[in-house]
Amino acid sequence: MATLIAPSNHSPHEDAETLQKAFKGWGTDDKTVIVILGHRNVYQRQEIRKAYEEIFQEDLVKKLESELKGNFERAVYRWIHEPAERDAVLLNVVLKSAKNYHIIVEISSILSPEELLAVRRAYLNRYKRSLEEDVASHTSGHLRQLLVGLVTSYRYTGEEINVRLAKSEAEILHESIKEKKGNEEEVVRILSTRSKIQLIATFNYYREIHGTSITKNLLDEESDDFQKALYTAIRITTDHVKYYEKVLRHAVKGIGTDEDALTRVIVSRAEIDLGVISEAYYKRNSVLLEDAVASDTSRDYKHFLLTLLGKDD
Repeated sequence: MATLIAPSNHSPHEDAETLQKAFKGWGTDDKTVIVILGHRNVYQRQEIRKAYEEIFQEDLVKKLESELKGNFERAVYRWIHEPAERDAVLLNVVLKSAKNYHIIVEISSILSPEELLAVRRAYLNRYKRSLEEDVASHTSGHLRQLLVGLVTSYRYTGEEINVRLAKSEAEILHESIKEKKGNEEEVVRILSTRSKIQLIATFNYYREIHGTSITKNLLDEESDDFQKALYTAIRITTDHVKYYEKVLRHAVKGIGTDEDALTRVIVSRAEIDLGVISEAYYKRNSVLLEDAVASDTSRDYKHFLLTLLGKDD
């Protein structure tokens, strides 16, 4: 259930001209930017980008970068891009920062095979290097094996499950992850090649056999990036709605806000299932997601996120 509210008909040329007017004079009319871009789907946004360049011989993305500031600019920048291009940029930022590798796991695990392939193409076109090449050059050891395996995976998407395989691989995961008996290569092979439905069956058999979830007590203060990546891969494959709810909950929890995580989830899921994630957030926290966002953000950034949540009244 998407939360984006977009018109069925719009004029990309009119939108482009209205945006150009919003950029004129002293300061940008941020409200107009929000009203237009915050109510256009991915196809409409790309049409606006084309129209703006045709009319004004200027790249709308670069114009937005120069006119907007702070968290608002970063959120709009991610929103204006096509999903594959957006993910390619985000993956590059993660690799250059040498941290937050869980985002690579998140993106590669949630996408369909064709969507992931589109991200790899977008990355290659933008940076003139393959995604797997950069992942390999910025990581090492078992983390490298897992991340390269995930970003290059092309999984089966059918409904068939091999029960015998699920049970045997549940034991392999138990011995390697819980008993810490090594064999990390087998864990990487299982998580990066099996279909999502096959993995869920494996995790379910793990719980049935061992009486606890595979992620229970998986992480502690001494967990390394590889273990954190395993945790993310298992959590998002098992139930991506619960995974994203937790990301949002932690983003607004306590003192300060993790604007990057907040933006990432809202921007990437607004056209897909942010409504379902919002319902899960309310069920878990007894607080509406839009209220949590409103209390932890401010100004144009707040209004833009609320617009994507379908709550811009």
